[in-house]
Amino acid sequence: MKRSEVNERDIWRTEDIFVNAAEWEKEFSEVNKALPEVLSYKGKLGDKYEFIACMECNTTLCKRLEKLFCYAHLKHAENASDENGQALFSRAEDLYMHYATYSSFITPELGALDDITLSAYMNDPELAVYKYMLGEIRRSKKHILSAEEERLLALGQTTFSGYGNVFGMINNVDMPFPKIDIDGKKTRLTHGLYSQCLSSPDGSLRKKAFEGMYKAVGSLINTITANYAASVSKDNYLATARGYKNAVDRSTDNDNVPGEVYAKLVKTVGDNLEPVHRYVALRKKVMGAEKLHMYDLYVSIVRDADLKLSFDEAFDLVLRGLAPMGDEYVGLLKTARDARWMDVYETENKRSGAYSMGVSGVHPYVLLNYSSTAHDVFTIAHELGHALHSYYSSKTQHYVNADYSIFVAEVASTVNEVLLLKYMLKTETDPAMRKFLLSYYLDMFRTTLFRQTMFAEFELKSHSMAQSGKPLTVESLSREYLKLNKKYYGPAVSHDKQIRLEWARIPHFYTAFYVYKYATGITSAVNIAHAILAEGESAVTRYKEKFLSAGGSKSPYDILCDVGVDLKRDEPYRIAMNEFSETLSQLEELV
Repeated sequence: MKRSEVNERDIWRTEDIFVNAAEWEKEFSEVNKALPEVLSYKGKLGDKYEFIACMECNTTLCKRLEKLFCYAHLKHAENASDENGQALFSRAEDLYMHYATYSSFITPELGALDDITLSAYMNDPELAVYKYMLGEIRRSKKHILSAEEERLLALGQTTFSGYGNVFGMINNVDMPFPKIDIDGKKTRLTHGLYSQCLSSPDGSLRKKAFEGMYKAVGSLINTITANYAASVSKDNYLATARGYKNAVDRSTDNDNVPGEVYAKLVKTVGDNLEPVHRYVALRKKVMGAEKLHMYDLYVSIVRDADLKLSFDEAFDLVLRGLAPMGDEYVGLLKTARDARWMDVYETENKRSGAYSMGVSGVHPYVLLNYSSTAHDVFTIAHELGHALHSYYSSKTQHYVNADYSIFVAEVASTVNEVLLLKYMLKTETDPAMRKFLLSYYLDMFRTTLFRQTMFAEFELKSHSMAQSGKPLTVESLSREYLKLNKKYYGPAVSHDKQIRLEWARIPHFYTAFYVYKYATGITSAVNIAHAILAEGESAVTRYKEKFLSAGGSKSPYDILCDVGVDLKRDEPYRIAMNEFSETLSQLEELV
């Protein structure tokens, strides 16, 4: 579909940021000239009023940069092949890099202040909005380097991110995908087509796609391995450079999350895999498979039910499903639709997938590619969860505290999905549809809680191997991955030899120790949704005020504790895994 063919109501209003590209250009020029202003405060942050002036200057610049970047990002997403959009996006990225270089003195200079001055700043009512930021600097002082060393590391950001960019080129451009036979026609495999094939009821198509994908990955496996090994080495180097024991400690400390959370997740989930093995065995039974293969885990085991709704029907369903969140929340969802915060349909060269992006002083934006599937219905709820998390945080917090941590970024979105699914299960009477929804929920758990924890355990192993001097080779990495695959999926599935290379297909591994946040995110979301449905208004109020509105005003771990989720304890994981087990029992009764 061409973008010109889409109803205006279904296209986001980028004019709310800048009326047009000419206005963007004018602002770009002015911000570019203003960036060096922040340098006028270098060496002066020990004076309270110079510190305040610096923070206000920095905040103003950041707000303006955010609008420039977000507008460019949205325009690039509308049409990735448009050279104007590409140029805007590239220039916005460059401007951000220049800002990072200019402002790189702030953190080390504040870190160099003595504890008496920092404590005085933190306890000064005039500086209340900076208390958490200053506390984070004081907490991290031992890991902050000198101004010159910080400048050098800032200059190296492009180099440090290069391994992910290299993988992106391998994965998206150079991967030699074969042609496979689909309905008698030879068709070139792609990442998107691969996902479609694995969800196809045609077992032979699933097998061809699986073998074709791993033939392509295998042909480049030595290059991918060398690139990943270098990325792991970079992670370990940066951890050592900043005085951390290891790379996972650096990652969790950067988020101000106790390292015990990572360890608790991996151990608790790894020790309680029996329900997953049971679910895999149920799949095998329902599918009537003599052998269940790894490429059989993504096809729906319920063939006679699916959601086929228009976008308006799907959106109305989401409104009903999220009604427990109260009138204010539902009203904001309606505003997102009516005020065109969303870009709804797939169009030529539009970015694939879905995302949400908050824009300070404007409103959040949501990219969708709606196509009338069950997954797309839940995606509406998911992305609007992100959007309203951004909305509440931006509305409640000072700009410096409005941006919430990546550690909690998937919580609000998943709370919405769980609430929607619970509503649908409560109101659905058709047995086939109930089976479909139960299996959908189980697969959400399997792919988000259990699979992402498996990835998290693999990252621990790869970084530990490299740190202890063991070479990361195709054989060593693939051997460890296959062990984990067998551990997590159990004996009911055939662990096809190709699956040992799956680690080489995971883009998130180039942002080390990120994937575990999906697992802790769904764990937290299930706990919060349970409280909302059990307690009602009091839990909703607590969730809105203590979580959605908290932004980054305190540690993400503490924010979750404020809504009753302590990820250092067994209880949240027990509740989440019991939810999986009970859902599985319901499905077992129906099949």
